[in-house]
Amino acid sequence: MSILDILVSYRQGLLDGLLVTLRLCLIIWSVGLVAGCMLGAAGARWHIAIGWPSRTIAFVLSGIPILVFLFWLHYPFQALLGVVIDPFITAAATLSIVNVFAVCELIRGVLKDFPRQYLIAAQVCGLSTVETLFNIQLPIILRQSLPGLLLIQVNMLQATLFASLISVDEIFRVAQRINASIYKPVEIYTALGVLFLAICLPLNGLSLWLKKTFSRDLS
Repeated sequence: MSILDILVSYRQGLLDGLLVTLRLCLIIWSVGLVAGCMLGAAGARWHIAIGWPSRTIAFVLSGIPILVFLFWLHYPFQALLGVVIDPFITAAATLSIVNVFAVCELIRGVLKDFPRQYLIAAQVCGLSTVETLFNIQLPIILRQSLPGLLLIQVNMLQATLFASLISVDEIFRVAQRINASIYKPVEIYTALGVLFLAICLPLNGLSLWLKKTFSRDLS
């Protein structure tokens, strides 16, 4: 069977797995972006109370492989609590935590390095706090953070593959089942790679374009 034959013959299973992957991503992206931006803004404002604890947690998480963190939350942590949680929820929670602190550190850094001379110039020009926020601060912050945010979300999309190892029926687990049935690993995993390229390449390209077009040295 060729790659095209596999995509056509098993399109329903692959589509179902892809939908699970995208549903998982939607949760991870939503939680990560909203909570991460809020935590990053709070950390930039209150350095000691929120900034240092969030930086410490982000530093610790950066040293733990996502797969190890996922397995720890799925097996020993649930055994300690005496509960059994749906693997989908465990995977969504694990990757959301990682995403939250990755986004938090990015936003906190952008806000911390924001050029104060722009705020002084806004005050001299008589702009109100709201006008300064929407006309000066937000555009600059978005310019500096959007490329990095997109790359983080692409990494989170790719990390959803680990969810298959705790029995989440996302697209990689579907590909494994298909391979166990017909044993065509080269064709099947190539087809899987093509699907991920179709999703990730436009996002990576958009990130690079935003970085090249809008990022500036504001020091």
